[in-house]
Amino acid sequence: MISQYVRNFFRPAWSSAERLNDKTVVITGANTGIGKETAIDLAKRGAKVIMACRDMEKAQAALKEVIENSGNENVVCMKLDLADSKSIKEFAEAINKGESRLNILINNAGVMVCPFGKTADGFEMQIGVNHFGHFLLTYLLLDLIKKSAPARIVTVSSMAHSWGSINLEDINSEKSYDKRAAYAQSKLANILFTRSLAKKLEGTGVMTYSLHPGVVQTDLWRHLSGPQQIVMKMVSPFTKNSSQGAQTSIYCAVEPSLATESGGYYSDCAPANCSAAGKDDDVAQKLWDLSCRMLSIEWD
Repeated sequence: MISQYVRNFFRPAWSSAERLNDKTVVITGANTGIGKETAIDLAKRGAKVIMACRDMEKAQAALKEVIENSGNENVVCMKLDLADSKSIKEFAEAINKGESRLNILINNAGVMVCPFGKTADGFEMQIGVNHFGHFLLTYLLLDLIKKSAPARIVTVSSMAHSWGSINLEDINSEKSYDKRAAYAQSKLANILFTRSLAKKLEGTGVMTYSLHPGVVQTDLWRHLSGPQQIVMKMVSPFTKNSSQGAQTSIYCAVEPSLATESGGYYSDCAPANCSAAGKDDDVAQKLWDLSCRMLSIEWD
């Protein structure tokens, strides 16, 4: 897996002039980091961009930046707290009522290696925001997305998924909590969700993608310990800035050659190999069933 990333590092940078006129995009966590850079790029391509953000004060500042940098006035920000199912339902209801189409959903928001905490619904914070929140959001927006086909659902995972496993008996890490293991589990869940969703959406014209953005210098680093932050500073010459980190999200959202591909995992704007656990369809289905039960929804 490491050789694959080294190989990709030396590949020429991907670029595309693909336009998104008359397309509508929702990006979660678009007020900072790769989410904001993704918003700028897709707005430059002519899309209507809806920035779904928890912190509306930061979102307003980011909105101004996205409009100024893209030259596109058709950008809005809306309140979405993925740690609260009430907020997710309110956001989805507003989108379903207010938008005639949703061509691209980018499940970008996330929390990383944070201290143990719980969402409003009692889920461990990392699995709650990174997986359950986006699972529910996608479910609630799916009819509109299907109606807008051809459409794409892009979920930002991480190479950290390869160190994770899905603990179906203790998905909320209540028996014991290791913040790195919980993060890895949530990122593996993103890949399994994408894989299962692709199968369920066969024939609908809606395609799904998961991705590793690279080791990106973002606000997600804020929960790293002092020694870990020193290590990250040492390797920072080999890491990506937010604009570089956004490229694979953008690639999955617009690359024409992916129009018939679904369920795959990508890194550095190219197909990549996920871990064996990321291809386990039995665990993927069990996680799907568990997610539906915990969110009290029926999604066959």
